[in-house]
Amino acid sequence: MIARRSILLFASGDFAFNLYWQSINLYLLFFYIDVLALPPATAGLVFMVGALWDGVADLLTGIFAERTGVSYARMIGWLTVPLGMGFVWAFWGGMTSVGGLIAAQVLFRSFYAATNVPYAAWTGRLSAHSATRTMLTGLRMTFGAAAAAAVAMGLPALARLTASSPVLGYPRAAAILAGLATPILLLMAWRVPEPRRPAQQTRRAEGPKLAALLRNRAFMLLNIAAAAGGAAAALLVQSVPYYFRYVAHDPGRGAQALAAMGVASALALPLWTALATRIGARAAWLAATALALASLAAAFVLGHTTADPTLSTVVPIILAAIAFAGINLTAWSLLPDSLDWGEIQGQPKVEALAFGAFAFLQKAALAGAGMAIGAVYASNGFNAGVTQTAGTIASIRWLMLAGPGILILASALAIAAHPLRRDTLATLGSRRDTAPAVRPA
Repeated sequence: MIARRSILLFASGDFAFNLYWQSINLYLLFFYIDVLALPPATAGLVFMVGALWDGVADLLTGIFAERTGVSYARMIGWLTVPLGMGFVWAFWGGMTSVGGLIAAQVLFRSFYAATNVPYAAWTGRLSAHSATRTMLTGLRMTFGAAAAAAVAMGLPALARLTASSPVLGYPRAAAILAGLATPILLLMAWRVPEPRRPAQQTRRAEGPKLAALLRNRAFMLLNIAAAAGGAAAALLVQSVPYYFRYVAHDPGRGAQALAAMGVASALALPLWTALATRIGARAAWLAATALALASLAAAFVLGHTTADPTLSTVVPIILAAIAFAGINLTAWSLLPDSLDWGEIQGQPKVEALAFGAFAFLQKAALAGAGMAIGAVYASNGFNAGVTQTAGTIASIRWLMLAGPGILILASALAIAAHPLRRDTLATLGSRRDTAPAVRPA
């Protein structure tokens, strides 16, 4: 059993990774459109290309790790410093050309995939028990949500404090965040023990393993549900700065709302962890989707019926963020269990490759969300820094609330068909012990 100190140190890695991820997710598109004044369609295209490459890099990282059996700790330790440098360059490099922006994103996202996929796969090695994995995932996500709250308020504030111009302020703020994240990841890679998988599970061809993943009904349904949920969350959080600046005319409240969403998610994660442990991750996911749908509907109705769009929207989107935290937690909790389910069905054991494929589909969904924002804004006459037309305001509101609602409904339908129930999760360990051996593919 891994020591408690090592568990906390390992989970703190998600704080470091989310300093990077949340900065990109919350503010990079906003930086392109509102600071660099790129046309929305161009900014959306640049963001989409970067996010798509992110997914490809995740998949390639999974293939590499699966094929070579390289130590996850070593991959993270070797690439942590380049990751921090790439993060700063994502906000700094190539700001005068679209090609430069794409190149900077590709560089950062390559290093991020090469460190984050091993980190995620490492979680599955720390315990073979579903309940323990859920609790570990909940602790990781709590650190991640804390980072989201810190980034939501801290990145714009640091940008203002470090330079008079936001064009220079954002890269300098990114350098400060990289300076915080880098030592955390280095310490984690150095001090956390890494249980190694048996040698016979490494250095095998990827073809049979990919085929096994495609045959794994639990894994495929989980990917559909998680991609829809992730895209829904991205549409909401990336729309918040635009909503509060151009619809509510209260830009400062936008950063406060994002920070409150992060804090609320962090506080709610222990409750989601306890609920998922008690009733099963699938049932907790369905509860989270119900809360998300109700919250988005309330925000949409109240935004049209009350005089103050700021106050009528803040509480519902905070509740939606709490729901998305539950979806994210249960998705990552169900991933190793879905792989165990496939192994019990007689399929080859898959580890890093599955985590890479899972991340690939999530990034593809996020790329679609970023492209949708740019395309919808452009088609409705959005112009940065000026008063928007009624049609543009309506598009911002609809994309922030109705778009996620449709995606959440799709997520609920997919997870409702998932084969893992509470009793299945509780008996995975014993079934694995009694399952007949599977010949190597």
